[in-house]
Formats: sequence, structure tokens, C-alpha cells
Amino acid sequence: MAIPDTTRLNLSAGAASLVVAALLVALKLWAMGETGSLAVAASLADSAMDLMMSLGAMAAILYAAKPADDDHAFGHTSAEDLAALGQALFILVSAGIIAYAAVARLVDPAPVPLAAQGRGMAVMALSVALTIALVLWQSRVARRTGSRVVQADRLHYLGDLLPNIGAIVSLYASARFGLGQIDSAVALGAAAMLALGALRIGKGAFDALMDRRADPAVIEGIATLAREWPGVRGFHDLKTRSAGSRIFVHLHIELDGDLTLREAHDIGAGLRRTILLAYPQTDVIIHKDVART
Repeated sequence: MAIPDTTRLNLSAGAASLVVAALLVALKLWAMGETGSLAVAASLADSAMDLMMSLGAMAAILYAAKPADDDHAFGHTSAEDLAALGQALFILVSAGIIAYAAVARLVDPAPVPLAAQGRGMAVMALSVALTIALVLWQSRVARRTGSRVVQADRLHYLGDLLPNIGAIVSLYASARFGLGQIDSAVALGAAAMLALGALRIGKGAFDALMDRRADPAVIEGIATLAREWPGVRGFHDLKTRSAGSRIFVHLHIELDGDLTLREAHDIGAGLRRTILLAYPQTDVIIHKDVART
């Protein structure tokens, strides 16, 4: 079976994300060993998290290409949410370790001096360049395919730029002015960003696992399409739930009771196609009821 062009593009974005994340982890691991910088360590933890999330994103893209089976009639997208909860826990632990080390250095009367700041800054500058190149490619793919997985990964990498730039600033301040404590301050800020990101990811995954409704803007958009669709006299019981990157929609539309079965089917099928075109991440089931006179 031929792979759709959109799936190929999504896979290319996922593969690029994996390669860049693995390269950044290797570079920052070396830079941390050379410099002893906590800011670099925080950026390393963030890149390690990126690698885990990129693996999850690739798995999600591959899962999205698989059809539902007898045991999973609605697909396998909830696995994304389970993986996200595990990632969120990992991020929180990493943030706590970095914050503890940063506070310990700040209160230490004999602060640990940084070393090889020039090499560290070169590695971090290369990290920034690689991240920008990846984000540009992910932006192009997301515009072409509308993949929410690629969009989420892109937003995450955009957020990584600040800790990377902060690490460069801390290394420069240490090399130029001897202000080694700036490194710990930057690390604390990066740890706070990691923790906030983990809580946001964890909350989103928990909401999806608890069958939370879709974004209100999506619900209102679907309601507007149903309200204005020719032949639909009304609708009710519009229900949505999220699972991973998918949104499941159940909708009852009210039709003229004198319509033939084919006419009623055509109205419902046309509305369903329009909803899928407007919101490609949805899975739509439409029930047809006789309108009350």
C-alpha cells in the first residue's frame, strides 16, 4: 500500500527531530563535561527530554498511519497520552535535580569555577542554529499536513531556544566578567521552564485520558457547520472527546421525515466530509433523527 504524501512529510519531520535531538544531546553532554556549567546541564536535560518527545512523536505518526483493529475500534491514539504522562514525570524529576544543584551552588561560599567557556559557547551556538533549522522544516511540514503532532513538536523546540541562549549568556558572563553565579541563576530559570512545560504536558495528557471535550473553538466551528448545512433543520447532542492527536465527534442532526433514505444519507455524508475538511484531526460519526414538527 502506497504511503500518502502527508504521512511521508510527517515522517520526514519526525526523523529530522530525532536526528537533531540525538546530535544535541551528544554535543551538550560533551560541553557539560568540558565546562561544568549548570546552564549547559539544564539545556542538556531539555534536549534529552526533546529526544524522548521526538521518539514519542515518531511513534504517534506511525500509529496514526495504522487503521483501527478489532480490539481498538477507535484507534490507538491514547498511547500518546500515556507516553506524555511518563515524559512529564521525567521532566519534573530532571527540573528538580537541576534546581537543587543550582541552589547548592548559589549558597556555596566557594563557588565552582567554570572552564572552557569558549568551547561551550560554540556548542550552544551550534545547538541554536540546528534548532532553528529544524523549526523551519517542521513549520513547512505542519502547514502542508496540518499534523498536530508535528505542530506540538515544533512549539516545543521553539521553547528550547531560550535555555540555549541563556547558557551562552552565562558562559560569556563567566569568561568575560568572572560572574560564575549567573550560570546557577540561568539554570534555575531553565529548571522552572522545564517544570512548567512538564505540568502543561501532563495536564493535557490527563485531560485526554479523562475524555475531556475538544477545544471550544473547534466545537463552535462544528456547530456552525451543522447549523448552516443545507437540509439540516437542527442538531443536538454534539459531543467530543480527545485522544492523543485525534478528536472524536458524535453529532445528531434533525432532518425532514419525508426524505428518502438516500437523500438523508447524502446530507449526512456531505456534512461529515465538510467537518473532516475543516478539522482533519477529527473522527466524525453523525446520527440522523427526524425533525420535530
